[in-house]
Amino acid sequence: MGIPLLQVYRVARYLAGRKLRGDKRFPLVLMLEPLFQCNLACSGCGKIDYPKEILQRRVSVADALRAVDECGAPIVSIPGGEPLIHKEMPQIVAGIVARKKFVYLCTNAILLAKHIDEYLPSPYLTFSIHLDGNRRRHDESVCQEGVFDKAVAAIRLARERGFRVTINCTLFNGENPDDVAEFFDTAMSLGIEGITVSPGYSYHHAPRQDVFLGRHASKQLFREIFRRRRAPDRRWTFNHSGLFLDFLAGNQAYQCTPWSNPTYNVFGWQRPCYLLSDEGYASSYRSLIEDTDWDHYGVGRNPRCNNCMAHCGFEGTAVNDAFNHPFKAMLAALRGPRVSGTMAPDLPILYTDAGEAPTVAAIALADVKRSRREAAGESGAAEPL
Repeated sequence: MGIPLLQVYRVARYLAGRKLRGDKRFPLVLMLEPLFQCNLACSGCGKIDYPKEILQRRVSVADALRAVDECGAPIVSIPGGEPLIHKEMPQIVAGIVARKKFVYLCTNAILLAKHIDEYLPSPYLTFSIHLDGNRRRHDESVCQEGVFDKAVAAIRLARERGFRVTINCTLFNGENPDDVAEFFDTAMSLGIEGITVSPGYSYHHAPRQDVFLGRHASKQLFREIFRRRRAPDRRWTFNHSGLFLDFLAGNQAYQCTPWSNPTYNVFGWQRPCYLLSDEGYASSYRSLIEDTDWDHYGVGRNPRCNNCMAHCGFEGTAVNDAFNHPFKAMLAALRGPRVSGTMAPDLPILYTDAGEAPTVAAIALADVKRSRREAAGESGAAEPL
């Protein structure tokens, strides 16, 4: 597992405290989105389809740190847009690090060499650099030549300066498992801490819609990739829990826990998650948690959620499952994802063809059936985070 022991300890202590208080819904990672503007226009991105006046808006330092304090999550992920465009990003990062929160600053790395002197190495700061594959595949994904080479140079520079570095990788339709495996080999050879990976979410506003994977195709792809990991000369480290990787391979029937990764951006607290941007906003974190109709979202509960397997929706579920079932988590970490055999059953569809929200009775019935499956020894969704 590519996560330092200090971070594992702090997160475990946080989880234990929230559990002891009896909290049912609480955050694990704050998705702090300080701007939508970007210096790339990737084919699978649904974040930059805003008018100019919105793209020029920024979350202020004061509002960013207020959101960090209001939410209280131990980890803050800063996506975008491209965060390094934000002129006050060093102050935002410094303020979060001073609070001893773990910051993952997500960047395409084009501007990193220019701005790296504005940051100090810290066990609380990680540059999470976007790479979707080796040179040809990544440049094709971001629709611009030369970006892969700039990102690799930035990774080497950041490592030389003593920064924690990970890569974040999104997989799309048409991926070749052998190519992905070779890319993971390349990534690890750069001395990074770990890889964050998930299938791309099918953004409604993305420039291309033919790049996204369906749920079954995602599971098959990850099984093929993880099968190649078993070669004796391969040592891939992932910035994920073992159970999330097992979920990607189709062995865990997890339900999304969107409140585990709440999003704050230029509009406020986004309902219900980082990926759905058309569901409205809350004026406060408390309102987000208490006033959002959470039963309306998730696999089988909303057609827009059915193909989602992104880490921002399911890593929290997997971490919670690991906390509740440590022996199961230990086995998953030691053995790695299962790559053959029957996959975990899909969660039931609870909405109508018209897309209506599930009823309370339908959700309750599904929970009863899931409990029976778990009692019979089958994989099931973890309890809410």
